[in-house]
Amino acid sequence: MKTVFNIVLGLCALVLVYICYASIMGPINFEEAKKHRDAAVIARLIDIRKAQLEYRGLHDQQYTASFDTLIDFVKNQKLPFIFKQGELDDKQLEDGLTEKKAINIINKAKKTGNYSEVKKWGLENFKRDTMWVAVLDTIFPKGFNADSMRYVPFGNGAQFEMAIRNDTAKSGAPFCLLEVKTPYDVYLNGLDKQEIANLKDLQTKLGKYSGLMIGSLETANNNAGNWE
Repeated sequence: MKTVFNIVLGLCALVLVYICYASIMGPINFEEAKKHRDAAVIARLIDIRKAQLEYRGLHDQQYTASFDTLIDFVKNQKLPFIFKQGELDDKQLEDGLTEKKAINIINKAKKTGNYSEVKKWGLENFKRDTMWVAVLDTIFPKGFNADSMRYVPFGNGAQFEMAIRNDTAKSGAPFCLLEVKTPYDVYLNGLDKQEIANLKDLQTKLGKYSGLMIGSLETANNNAGNWE
């Protein structure tokens, strides 16, 4: 009986040690896994933000709420790249010459073949040429997979929630708001449920979104991420 008692006592001690270990390491392991997944989701949100900013620049300051449209833009569209040679000096600027006027003078000379104005203003070495470069070659690294932008890392095929809203400023000027987000439940799925519940409860009490996001449909924030 004494031997059996000692064995049972030893097992109980091992269980207590395991419970103590789990209570300490559980939150630590969860936080490490969360940081890893956060980093992947944030990187994807930043890629979406880059694409949307370039899209807006070529579409009358409007974002798109469609991933199909955004991905097609990244894969098939081109961005203007201005090649610059030469700068206007202080004397030229004082005489009222601007880059726009200089370009007009040069373009007129090319059409007419008369370069007297170009020489008069000293614009022989002044050039501004627009080149069109593929979006994929401009803002993303080589081998970037545009089709992946819509999918949430660790989300088992889930897509980001993306929406836009058009509004008007007090001055009367129209503007477009963008919001892209994904909740904790999507990309932390498979981790400790209680830790996820605790995280969501904390964010709710703080009045914050329970997940990661860029932008906002409620207020203009320059498409900032809620981790920034």
